[in-house]
Amino acid sequence: MDITKLALTPPMGWNSWDCFSVSVTEEEVKQNADFVARHLKKFGWEYIVVDLAWFAPGATHETYKQLNIPQLIDEYGRLIPDPEKFPSSANGNGFKPLADYVHGLGLKFGIHIMRGIPVQAVDAKTPVKGTDLTADQVSYNRESCPWYNSLRTLNFAEKGAQEYYNSIFELYASWGVDYIKADDMNSWHEVQNSDGSPTGEGSPYRIDDIEGVHRAIENCGRPMVLSLSPGGPETTNIRHLREHSNLWRISADFWDEWGSLKKQMERCAVWAPFSTPGHWPDADMLPLGYMPRGESGGQDRNTNFNQDEQVTLITLWAMFKSPLMFGGHLPKCDDFTISLLTNQDVIDINQHSKNNRELYRNGETVMWTADDEKSDARYIAVFNISDEKRAVNTDLKSLMNLEGVKATDLWSKEGLGQCVGNLTLDIEPHGVRLVKLS
Repeated sequence: MDITKLALTPPMGWNSWDCFSVSVTEEEVKQNADFVARHLKKFGWEYIVVDLAWFAPGATHETYKQLNIPQLIDEYGRLIPDPEKFPSSANGNGFKPLADYVHGLGLKFGIHIMRGIPVQAVDAKTPVKGTDLTADQVSYNRESCPWYNSLRTLNFAEKGAQEYYNSIFELYASWGVDYIKADDMNSWHEVQNSDGSPTGEGSPYRIDDIEGVHRAIENCGRPMVLSLSPGGPETTNIRHLREHSNLWRISADFWDEWGSLKKQMERCAVWAPFSTPGHWPDADMLPLGYMPRGESGGQDRNTNFNQDEQVTLITLWAMFKSPLMFGGHLPKCDDFTISLLTNQDVIDINQHSKNNRELYRNGETVMWTADDEKSDARYIAVFNISDEKRAVNTDLKSLMNLEGVKATDLWSKEGLGQCVGNLTLDIEPHGVRLVKLS
């Protein structure tokens, strides 16, 4: 299976990380899958992804980063779901019953995985399926993940590492997995210098593991979208990224802070020229709505973004053509949040536009543009990144060689009339106006 033929438009779905961290349960996954099927599927939302620690009994937000936490493995050293969190996985069923449930709703099922092999497999010297080797012989205890310390690094200098990855993807294929979020793969740095260069804690770009997972997917007999995480890779890796993955993160975990959103806007501008069908730079999940047990920003809370910032977030992700993975607990999200996910005009930009790029920035204003794939319409998004309301005048004639066009605000649905050459927009602080020109 050639994964480069998958994800021809940016994937859209729900992921458990922002709202449930490492303690999501089967019932909570089903609740969100049911909501997507009833309310969002018709707009293109389709993936249901279970994030980190589905295999770790008792893991909590406070404990999962500890060294060598409990993890469940099968006879071949492969991680299997915790039946306390996922009761249908008992008796060797794995995620097949849950995947079948999701598929029965007309949706697709995904899981998060970590780079490497579980420490429990190494300690028990479990056999590597398809070889005469054991887990301790195909791994070593170096280069551990900075934020999850319960796996060992596979040794691709010797036989057995690829076979281990082959074995886990054989298992995932039997479960019916459609989407893989592979963690501790992409280069990432916690701290950056003022010029954007990396420093401090981080993780390198894992060439052997990325290629190993790619080969395992190709050989497993089931199509699976591959998303690499976390992020911050150099654009000089673009050929390798495109050849071996469908999505790759462009930052560490993104959370609901205005400063982080402004920084993400800069990263999106850098990466926008590298998007192509089947291969998408990923601005990360959408930390919106209700997050009862999330990883950052406190427990039992709603997003820290105000409404204008939320509109800015969705608009940027749409104009950038980022994958759209919603992070809140959907059944407890308010109507405003759901309205952000069901604006067909905005989704169409994310799914069916081209030439997406930042057109200019002047310190307080940032403007993006894109072209509709199906017509001669153009889109502009004018962001006010200042802390005050501003009237922004945009010279469409000089910037885009446009005049005499009809303008429509895609969030308010308000017609803005004919623009002879200039378009003046009132924009709230941290807000945006998204306009279709036709």
